[in-house]
Amino acid sequence: MTRIDATFDRLRAEGKKAFVSYVMAGDPDYETARDVVLGLPAAGVDIIELGVPFTDPMADGSTIQLAGQRALEAGMTLERTLNIVRELRAQDTTTPVVLMGYYNPIYNRGVDQFLIDAKEAGVDGLLVVDLPPEEDTELCIPAQKAGLNFIRLATPTTDNKRLPKVLQNTSGFVYYVSITGITGAASASAELVAPEVARIKSQTELPIIVGFGIKTPEAAQDIAAVADGAVVGSAIVERIARGDSVSDVLSYVADLAAGAHRA
Repeated sequence: MTRIDATFDRLRAEGKKAFVSYVMAGDPDYETARDVVLGLPAAGVDIIELGVPFTDPMADGSTIQLAGQRALEAGMTLERTLNIVRELRAQDTTTPVVLMGYYNPIYNRGVDQFLIDAKEAGVDGLLVVDLPPEEDTELCIPAQKAGLNFIRLATPTTDNKRLPKVLQNTSGFVYYVSITGITGAASASAELVAPEVARIKSQTELPIIVGFGIKTPEAAQDIAAVADGAVVGSAIVERIARGDSVSDVLSYVADLAAGAHRA
């Protein structure tokens, strides 16, 4: 059982939904990003998604793209991203960490070496947006064998013919993208999300976490109420981009987490 599995078991026992937060590693610099990550568990975050900066983030909107650019300009690398995870593990051995990003940095490091390093650092799962199920032998299956969950995205355009393929070899949870398009777009609607979550649940026992377009505690609560939890990314990254202090960012995250946990 991975930390992700254990976290969902705990939340189910407590009758609570999950709150997942995304931050970009190294944005706007290593120290600030590290301090935010180290503060997330105490702010109520159940699972941390840690973005790995990449030069061509094709699935991300401008907010996340700019965060990645700031991180790269500040000297962020895959190795330094793993170092943030190591620093978290020095004080927290239970909160799951999912690395979210693109295949190129992993490929450049070498899949076998990356998986050894990620496992050693304390990573629990991977969400690699540009590796479709047809490429499972590249990373997904080796990651599972190494004890890491491999999380997939499902979207409003993932029809019933495609869905079984997306769910194939997926573990940990399914990340349902509530809005068609890039990150940071529009606002999520619980009314529209609910039947889609039910459709996916009819084909998997994995938890369904919903992200994109959640910016307020109320929205986090509404979305978590119709799923197994909510993800917030761009709205947190926007606070970091405008120069909010670490304590202010974590206070905002705590409000979002409280909203999701009320669901």
